[in-house]
Amino acid sequence: MLKIGKDQKFFSLMIGAIFIMMLFTPAQSFEATGEATGEATGETEKISNYFDSLQEQLVNDGFDNTLIKIIYGNSKVVFETKGVSLFFVHSEERLDYDQYTVRSQIKKARRYMKKYDAELSQAEKIYGVDKEVITAIILIETQCGTLLGNRSVLNTLSTLSSLFDLHVREKLWQEISDTPELTREKFDRKAEQKSKWAYRELKAFLNHTIIEDVDPVEIKGSYAGAMGISQFMPSNIPELAKDGNNDGSIDLFNHADAIASIAYYLQHHGWKPGISKQEAQKVVHHYNHSERYVDTVLKISKLIKG
Repeated sequence: MLKIGKDQKFFSLMIGAIFIMMLFTPAQSFEATGEATGEATGETEKISNYFDSLQEQLVNDGFDNTLIKIIYGNSKVVFETKGVSLFFVHSEERLDYDQYTVRSQIKKARRYMKKYDAELSQAEKIYGVDKEVITAIILIETQCGTLLGNRSVLNTLSTLSSLFDLHVREKLWQEISDTPELTREKFDRKAEQKSKWAYRELKAFLNHTIIEDVDPVEIKGSYAGAMGISQFMPSNIPELAKDGNNDGSIDLFNHADAIASIAYYLQHHGWKPGISKQEAQKVVHHYNHSERYVDTVLKISKLIKG
């Protein structure tokens, strides 16, 4: 069973608030905290009906029941139809990676390197990863930390996770069945795969927010649930994220932490000083499985050097 630490003020305050509500408010009003309507789906059905099975599964897997009720009772927690539909039609091969190798982008990368020279140099020294490669990844992932994604990580991962429930899956299909190139067979196959994957990511995400004492409802990321300047998936955080500024916490929205985390990620997968191009390609492939992504990272790193 997960515990709430005495120093975790955010979650302690949440539980304290709900305890007071239960003491002084009629019992039926507690259920109202979960009655946010699913505006993202265009339906009037209560959002709790979408995430009921998911909440039960999370509690069965050790999460505190009261905490889960508080989180999913927040009116900002909605079934994210629009963003999640991208999972069923996304193609990495359609992305234009050439846009990151133009002169204006290389200048942006160089400015970033100048601004965060101390953090990049430290990461290069500790982990042996070229700072140009770290910068290239940050350029592609978040435009040097300026585009971090505007979708709720909690909503994205919760919506995908909930697709193990066939009732919920059917409702999503009704919403996106007119999507070009999407057949019911393809939808069901992906829903089955993605729900399992997303549930693992959701548990890692919730654990991270508990450890770092941050509000999971407020964290934004990509349509896939990747978060921070480094665009880490939550499951990578416990093993591969690093506290780059030594402040005692891991905040991937902080440049020092993001830079150190990318460096350690690459080192963990085999990067070393003087690495060959072939070996470098294999290592960067762990970060993103697209060959075009890998080639672009290495190309940008060369262009930055000039």
